[in-house]
Amino acid sequence: MIIGLPKEIKNNENRVALTPGGVAEFIKNGHTVYVQATAGEGSGFSDEEYALAGATILPTIEEVYGIAEMIVKVKEPIDQEYNLIKEGQLLFTYFHFASYEPLTHAMIQRKATCLAYETVELKDRSLPLLVPMSEVAGRMAPQEGAKYLEKPLKGRGILLGGVPGVKPANVLVLGGGIVGTQAAKISAGFGANVTIMDISLKRLRELDDIMPANVTTVMSNHYNIKEAIKTADLIIGAVLIPGAKAPHLITREMLKDMRPGTVLVDVAVDQGGCIETCKPTTHENPTFIIDDVVHYCVANMPGAVPYTSTLALTNATLPYALLLANKGWKQACQERDELRLGLNVVDGKVVYPGVAEAFGLPLTDVAEVLA
Repeated sequence: MIIGLPKEIKNNENRVALTPGGVAEFIKNGHTVYVQATAGEGSGFSDEEYALAGATILPTIEEVYGIAEMIVKVKEPIDQEYNLIKEGQLLFTYFHFASYEPLTHAMIQRKATCLAYETVELKDRSLPLLVPMSEVAGRMAPQEGAKYLEKPLKGRGILLGGVPGVKPANVLVLGGGIVGTQAAKISAGFGANVTIMDISLKRLRELDDIMPANVTTVMSNHYNIKEAIKTADLIIGAVLIPGAKAPHLITREMLKDMRPGTVLVDVAVDQGGCIETCKPTTHENPTFIIDDVVHYCVANMPGAVPYTSTLALTNATLPYALLLANKGWKQACQERDELRLGLNVVDGKVVYPGVAEAFGLPLTDVAEVLA
């Protein structure tokens, strides 16, 4: 199979979907890899390293899309990439379709085969290709929140961990999954008073067993959230419904209950956000303020630490990418249920329920496109 590795062009996205080591694995399996010049530069990988691994370097993104049968990326295609995508071309990347309708319609129109990292799901309901970036984003959230709590950045002027004789900050984490667990762990490590909420009592019991003494578990419901935000200094949104839009747990009306300078970090923003007032921002302009509340809503947080993120992501994605290349996407999806669940849009048809529901589009049975 001919594999294409384009350079990510989303604002301040420095990750890359394949390392030189990953390219070498494709070459070893008899495939051809074309890499756009400087694609790996942001993550610390030179064109020379890719060439030594066996890739052919192409100067433009147009050439990469034009020759590849499978495009391997990190983030969803953006507007200027839509017309480069060929009918039947396989795109293996994060899509988060349910949060952005124009992307969905563009991929339907291009009749691409869209296999989304974020909906590849194992039998135990875990999401193996989302986990590594969730771990990075979860660990980054308190780090970014701590920074924006500083007064020059319009925060409350509170040190997350406090000092002897002065209380630490109060951190509220909404969601006890991978992101929430990592966020609570790092916040607790800073020395903050942490409250983590989830709708699963089973999960809260598990968290209660593994978290340090400065983390309190609380059942997530509207009343408890409304009470907790009144004293929270940093609120981290970490809610995920695989392949679907995140629910709004904090509404605009609720901002009035927060103290001026409270910081919101919505890690779920690439799935529509669990805080109503959060809209995607970039690393270039990461925050905005509504009702004196600081909103940090960067949709590709791990892009700020590309070396760590690229290695963590490719550790997870490479085995699946090789499977798709070795067997072809249809056979691979027939043999592996988790890959079948990764299919979102195929040949102009929506085959993932969460995407169809988000925009009221007709749903095609995935078995039909695999026949």
